[in-house]
Amino acid sequence: MTKKLQTLSAALAFAGRRGALLPSPRRHRALSAGLAVATALTTALTIWLCVQLLERHEAEQRRQDVLAAARQSALNFTSLDYRHYDRDSGNVLKGATGDFKEQFAAQTEELTALVARNKSVSEGRVLDAGIVRSDERSARVLVVADSKVTNTAVPDGEARTYRLQLDLVLKDGRWLTSDVEFVG
Repeated sequence: MTKKLQTLSAALAFAGRRGALLPSPRRHRALSAGLAVATALTTALTIWLCVQLLERHEAEQRRQDVLAAARQSALNFTSLDYRHYDRDSGNVLKGATGDFKEQFAAQTEELTALVARNKSVSEGRVLDAGIVRSDERSARVLVVADSKVTNTAVPDGEARTYRLQLDLVLKDGRWLTSDVEFVG
């Protein structure tokens, strides 16, 4: 045999063996279907994980927003100065809603006179806050705050500690205080 024939014969023999390694059409369809199912499952799992991550991020952001609003509300409530009482009481009302807002607003005139008569100054400081319960629209937060209170009866000042329970509601994209109770 000539060299060309030997090369051609070897090539045909190799092609025959290689053809045996190629999948049959039935096997090719099963492999394609398996890959499609694996791709669909991987895509579904990725989407599910992304949704879980987004929900967790939203819950954490809501938690931070609730705590920030409760802290600010408690600070506003414990920081009052007779020289700026209109501004200070306005700050309380800006963060309030519902019955609490109505009750505080109804007492503002009386409180203004009382604070001015006693020359009361209260410098609040929030020490800690924690969420008792919350959902997408409401929350209950416990806040511990200190304040230094000076007035005509205590001109050198007196330290006071407050434990407040604040109920908050989400209204127009803002967390507002709907109730305040002194606890413990």
